[in-house]
Amino acid sequence: MAELERNNPNILNSKKTYATMKEIYGTLVFSRSEMKQCLPKDVFAHLSEVIEGKSTLSPAEADIIALAMKEWAISKGADHFAHWFHPMTELTAEKHTAFLNSTSGNPINVFSGKDLTYSEPDASSFPSGGTRSTFESRGNSYWDPSSPAFIIKSKKGGTMCIPSVFKSYSGTPLDLKSYLIRSTDAVESRALRLLKLFGNRGVKKVYATLGGEQEFFVLDREKAQQRPDIRYCGRTLLGCPPPCDQKMESHYLGSIPMRVLSYMEDVQRDLSRLGVDVATRHNEAARCQFEFAPLYSLANLACDQNQIIMETMRKMAAPHNLRLLFGEKPFDGLNGSGKHVNFSLTDNEGRNLLKPSSNYRKNIVFLSFLSAFLLGASRYYKLLLASVATAGNLYRLGGDEAPPFIPSIFLGSVVTSMLDNVEKSSLNISPANTLSDLGDRNRTSPLAFTGDKFEFRAPGASQSMAVPAMAVFAIWAAGLDEFIDMYRVELKKKSVDPMKAATRAIKKSHEIYKNILFEGDAYSKEWQAEAVRRGLADVTSIPQGLKCFKDEKIVNMLTKIGVCDAVEADIFAQTRTEMFVKSIEIEMAVLREMLWEGIIPSIGKQLSAYANEHELLKKFATEKCDNNLKVLTILANSRLSLMGLAQKLDNLKLKAANLPLYEHADFLFKKSVPLMAEIRKIADEVEVYISKENLVYPNYRELLSLA
Repeated sequence: MAELERNNPNILNSKKTYATMKEIYGTLVFSRSEMKQCLPKDVFAHLSEVIEGKSTLSPAEADIIALAMKEWAISKGADHFAHWFHPMTELTAEKHTAFLNSTSGNPINVFSGKDLTYSEPDASSFPSGGTRSTFESRGNSYWDPSSPAFIIKSKKGGTMCIPSVFKSYSGTPLDLKSYLIRSTDAVESRALRLLKLFGNRGVKKVYATLGGEQEFFVLDREKAQQRPDIRYCGRTLLGCPPPCDQKMESHYLGSIPMRVLSYMEDVQRDLSRLGVDVATRHNEAARCQFEFAPLYSLANLACDQNQIIMETMRKMAAPHNLRLLFGEKPFDGLNGSGKHVNFSLTDNEGRNLLKPSSNYRKNIVFLSFLSAFLLGASRYYKLLLASVATAGNLYRLGGDEAPPFIPSIFLGSVVTSMLDNVEKSSLNISPANTLSDLGDRNRTSPLAFTGDKFEFRAPGASQSMAVPAMAVFAIWAAGLDEFIDMYRVELKKKSVDPMKAATRAIKKSHEIYKNILFEGDAYSKEWQAEAVRRGLADVTSIPQGLKCFKDEKIVNMLTKIGVCDAVEADIFAQTRTEMFVKSIEIEMAVLREMLWEGIIPSIGKQLSAYANEHELLKKFATEKCDNNLKVLTILANSRLSLMGLAQKLDNLKLKAANLPLYEHADFLFKKSVPLMAEIRKIADEVEVYISKENLVYPNYRELLSLA
């Protein structure tokens, strides 16, 4: 048994003992309970107010907190600290600074209040949307106390990461967290205002909540690293489907392969130390595709934790000899990977404001908040499209279970019936015996109500949750403004009680937003035609979606609710368009290299082999050589076609080089993307004629196997 365990690390060893996840939970997080133990009572009380956004810290208090954090971090093995922030790249950034300082001649550990609250990293290379030149490298990071500090351990030490916002020297945000916080502040303040109008005087605070379902692929690392497209693009640019893909639906929710389960368990243990709860794990629809789903939490914290999840998964993959892929469409013809963003609002007494009830009054409140979001979505759906307009989603949206790039919202039969009754002035709006039917799914819908929350299914797996979350909360805040105005108009009418006034406001808003509601198959041609008639199909491409950040109506709304102004919206449009252009051009360059280094030589080798055999075949089977000649013709024509298209790819890149940014993106979408698809079609069709020894890169059959 001992020898078997040594040779098979996935076999459980009963002699080994591990601390449970409960025992190690949160041990590397400077949580509120840790703060309470480490800080003087008055400082802890004031810091709690700061975390709630009710006050600010004095320099003296910051020094006290910094001292406590330093001692705690060092006791956990940390020897460095870093302001940890979310630049516009959608990844995270950190610059490590040692606690140890020996400038006085006596080495001591130093960490002041200023070190905690402020840092000035050299940030000239981060995207800024043209707001500063490279020589203007100043970018200031500021501590975000609402998200707790945590320690990332290494083999020989560790780093205390301090969640922060990142801004230019002029105060313009250069990160995603700043905009997310602004959007949650906007929706929370308006939600509280509406609750007060309903007479809920006891509610002191409303919280925006999020939960992100993270889909991903894992492959055998050795095989995956042999493919330049996987290494540099995170997806395959070539490859014909394997004989066994996902038609049998045997992988979905099946038994997790032991190799992957071992990886998942190690990821979860590390996440547990960082206070991140992973509620579920399972196989997804495609081969080698899986999913983690964390528990719900406050929006800002949820976005931070999703980044921690992704980074932990990246670091843990190599030790398990796995290659992790967050790419939205790693394999052609198989399911892509999304990041389903679930969101709601909760008050400080624990009530979910999107939870239906059999109680009439509670249902009016629920329908009011639901209607407010639908109002905002019907007015500003282009912001939703902009938030998911990425290079990865170019290949994912609209196929293999991913929703189309056409906005629609699915509510389900129960809620639809409730709203229909409101429109008919019926008092029957309580689904007394049908609450269990709530949350029926429509997997083709970009946005769906799923029982007590909305699920935004369009975001891609590689995205930060911050951008789509900013979009949905900004839209909700704008919708709340409009709904509150309607409600107040009704309240001013004589002899109208608050519930009756709210019902009338719900009815009026339903007339506006029902245009975006759709309960059917969003893949169908009928819906595509209907969406055109409704005026919802006016954004048809990723580059057009990116330009929606500059849409005057969107910019005016974002400015009004305090999320961003015209300059900041332009930063979003520019930086994300630059990312789109760079992603496509990297794919073009990698595809060109794969053609000349691998595919074209492979075809040449196979062509030579068959040509040599052809002469021999003619001597013994003259009448049966036609098939061999057909294959030779296919190989020769494919090789010549790919050589010509590879040259055309080079020419397109040269033509695009000097175009203005938005024209550049449009050009790549209209010219380069179709050309790459044409190249792929030829290469994939000819792959079946190439023997294994002549294939330079592992094919889909080899990649999609973890045996």
